[in-house]
Amino acid sequence: MERLNKVGKLEILRREAEGCRNCSLWQERTNLVFGEGNPDAFIMFVGEAPGFHEDQQGKPFVGAAGKLLTELIESIGLKREDVYIANVLKCRPPNNREPLPEEIRVCFPFLRQQIEIINPKIICTLGRYAAYAILGHSVNISTSHGKDYYVDGRRVFVTYHPAAALYHGKLLENIKKDFEKLKELYEAVLKSEKEQNLPNKKEKEQLSFW
Repeated sequence: MERLNKVGKLEILRREAEGCRNCSLWQERTNLVFGEGNPDAFIMFVGEAPGFHEDQQGKPFVGAAGKLLTELIESIGLKREDVYIANVLKCRPPNNREPLPEEIRVCFPFLRQQIEIINPKIICTLGRYAAYAILGHSVNISTSHGKDYYVDGRRVFVTYHPAAALYHGKLLENIKKDFEKLKELYEAVLKSEKEQNLPNKKEKEQLSFW
C-alpha cells in the first residue's frame, strides 16, 4: 500500500513538473526528464541535468554516461531497477550547457519532494552541481569526491558525473574507486538499519512466549 502511495505521489509531482513554467527551459525541451526507478530505493542517484538522449527519451542517464552509471551501480551489487535516478533540472539546458543558479533554485523543489517521497537512506550526487544542490553550498569536486556527509538525517555521497569520467581517463579511475567506497557505505548503513529493526531482548522473549 505504501509503495502504491509513493507511486501515486510521484506521478502527481511529475505532472506538476510537466506544467512548470518557472524558467525558460520548458520551451525548448522535447520531453520532461522527471526521474525513474524504485520508489522504495535505499540509494538515490542525483545528476545535474538531462542531455540530448535523455531529452529525446524522457528518461535519465540513457546515453554513454547512463551505460557507465549502470555498470557502476552493478559494481556495488545492485541493479539499476533497485535504485532511483533523477536530476537537479528536469529539462535539458540548450546545447548541454551547465545549469544556471536560478534554474537550480526554481527546479530544486521538485527534487526535494522526490527525496521526501522516496526517503532514501543514501543520496549519491553525480557532479558538482548535484552536490551543490543537495549540500546547499559549493564544493570542490576534486577534493570532495569519495566523501560522505550528513544532510537531514541522510548520508550524502559525492562523486563525479559519469560523463566527466568518460571524457577524462583519470576521472574514470577515480569514480570507480569512489563507487568502491560507496559500496562500503551502503553495506554499513544497510547493516545498521537491519540492527535497528531487530527486536530487543525483551521483545524477543515476548515473541518466543507467544
